[in-house]
Amino acid sequence: MNPPPLHIMILTGEPSGDFHAAFLIQALNQIDPNLRISGIGGPGMKKQGAKLFFPIERLSAMGLVQVIKQLGTIKEAFRTVRARLTSDRPDIVVLIDYPGFNLRVAKYIKENTRIPVCYYIAPKVWAWNSARLDKIKAYVDHVALIFPFESPIYKQRKIAATYVGNPLMDEYPRLLPPPAQGTRKPNKIIGLLPGSRRSEIQTLLPVMLGASQKIKKIHPDAKIIVSAGSKQNQDRIQTIIKNQGLDGSYKIIEGRPLSIFEQADMLIAASGTVTLEAALCGLPTIIVYKLSPIAYRLARLVVKIKYAGLANLIMGREVMPELLQGDANPEQICQTAISMLNTLEAHREKLAGVRQRLGSPGAPKRTAQIILNLIKASASNP
Repeated sequence: MNPPPLHIMILTGEPSGDFHAAFLIQALNQIDPNLRISGIGGPGMKKQGAKLFFPIERLSAMGLVQVIKQLGTIKEAFRTVRARLTSDRPDIVVLIDYPGFNLRVAKYIKENTRIPVCYYIAPKVWAWNSARLDKIKAYVDHVALIFPFESPIYKQRKIAATYVGNPLMDEYPRLLPPPAQGTRKPNKIIGLLPGSRRSEIQTLLPVMLGASQKIKKIHPDAKIIVSAGSKQNQDRIQTIIKNQGLDGSYKIIEGRPLSIFEQADMLIAASGTVTLEAALCGLPTIIVYKLSPIAYRLARLVVKIKYAGLANLIMGREVMPELLQGDANPEQICQTAISMLNTLEAHREKLAGVRQRLGSPGAPKRTAQIILNLIKASASNP
């Protein structure tokens, strides 16, 4: 009689985690097509054949107020996971990002079961809340790291971890060629990426629009395109543009940012993962971000990193200009953009090193192998 298929439970709570989970499931199935995958996720996981027992849409809250409103839903999700660990016991639980929830699950698993736990895309302990390292060490069997600068941190704390590479290297396996200058010059295309959260769009887009208007006074033929990840965000962006009397002047592009990357000469982008995606494409980018005064003061107390941009952190120097808080104003963004437009090739050269630091593609496959090895090790030590 053939043994039952291995059962892997994957838990994530945000669209970005679902996106990376889908690639991980794909890699797992390539190694063992008979695997059974269940968990909390969204359309990406479902498309790869995972049986979801709690929809990600109910958990994807942004901001303190929204999280407080969803506390009941989060508790329901935790109870569901706890019940599933008994009623449909997995051979391993894989946690992806979403640390507030996932570390609580890891604690429960360690205290009440003998199920191994693997963390993929771990909490950003290098930025703040290093106390989470103690929880990871106590409750997680192995961590698959996605940034090279994380390895020394985990090694120092004697936490079992492996740098697997960055999953974005699989989505962006090569630099994009510079835009064809023969047909475009001097008409530069500038992409605005104001973020995916409502608060980011409301705070950053008006500033970006103000900067773009100043840029167009110097480069009248410049074209401005705006990235909207979802239809909902597209409507928000359209409303802000219309309220500023700019309706019809800007092209809004829905979906993942690659279509923006393929057209733009440079970007003005909210700090976040998208700026690393831009770096992997070799696309010169100005990073901007603003918090409320209170939130900024609190962040200054707890955040312990020199740079906001991931590419800058990876390189240990500023390869993407950062305009944060008071510096994120239309005038300074415009001045920085004009300087960048005049030196695009030099900025592209600065970004080339990011790919070298991150290593080769294959993070999902390497993580999949770690997961299966953990299952094997657990089975041999019941």
